Amino acid sequence: MDIVYRLVRFGAVQQDNGSRNSRFHLDLWFYFTLQNWLLDFGRPIVMIILPLDWFPLNKPSAGDYFHMAYNIITPLLLLKLIERSPKTLPNSVIYISIMTFVMGASIHLVGDSVNHRLIFSGYQLHLSVRDNPIMQKLQPPTLVDSFELLYYYDEYLGHSMWYIPFFLILFIYFSGCFTTVKDESRMPLSAWSLLGPSSLYYWYLVTEGQIFIIFIFTFFAMLALILHQKRKGFRLDSNGLFLLLSFSATLVLIAVWIVWLWNDKILRKKIPRGDLYSRALGLLYIAHQQPALIGARSGSAIS
Repeated sequence: MDIVYRLVRFGAVQQDNGSRNSRFHLDLWFYFTLQNWLLDFGRPIVMIILPLDWFPLNKPSAGDYFHMAYNIITPLLLLKLIERSPKTLPNSVIYISIMTFVMGASIHLVGDSVNHRLIFSGYQLHLSVRDNPIMQKLQPPTLVDSFELLYYYDEYLGHSMWYIPFFLILFIYFSGCFTTVKDESRMPLSAWSLLGPSSLYYWYLVTEGQIFIIFIFTFFAMLALILHQKRKGFRLDSNGLFLLLSFSATLVLIAVWIVWLWNDKILRKKIPRGDLYSRALGLLYIAHQQPALIGARSGSAIS
């Protein structure tokens, strides 16, 4: 909370020195949205079109190469976005966040790659590592500890080091998106055209990454910053408004997703009703298709 408070104060005291432009950054937002759709959202789609069966299981798949490209391009675009900020933002926090982001996304790349290969061997995502039938057959039993460590790196450490810096950077950028000029707070038509794709991607990111807590904390921090700046006579510029509306639409999409899946019979057998039902799109697909995937893999092995 201390770092959020410092960033809020930092954004409040910074004054526009006139050397930077607060107009809508159409080119960066377009590239940012496009690469998110192609390299992150498109990654599981590529893995369906170019399945793991087409690649040696001890080599990277097409989806892995997409993940590698995402890990390189996304930090670059985030840095470019920060450079366009109308305010001077804290460079040390930005650089540390970018380095942590790259490290976390890379950890996830390795864990996710191995995890997808385990599915073809009968690994069930809704069960813990130790409760999976294929893990109970491992010899010696201490090998299960290694897979639990891999799961921890993938789902906990990797996700945390990936998503927390990602949303922190967006929030830091958002803290500089305030102006006293009324005309600068209007979103152009180009911004409205990107709002839908941007919101859909954040919906995918939150549900697939299971990071609802991080997302909602960032969203409430943005609302608190708006109220703080409003008392000082500042209003959001077009870039800040675009980010706020994207997050707001994402929250609506998550609510619709939860309602739609609440009574899914197949998922209900695997996930208790008490769980917050912002479940991953990939988990939904695997829960419905895993028997077919395992059968296809077994058939290819026999042939």
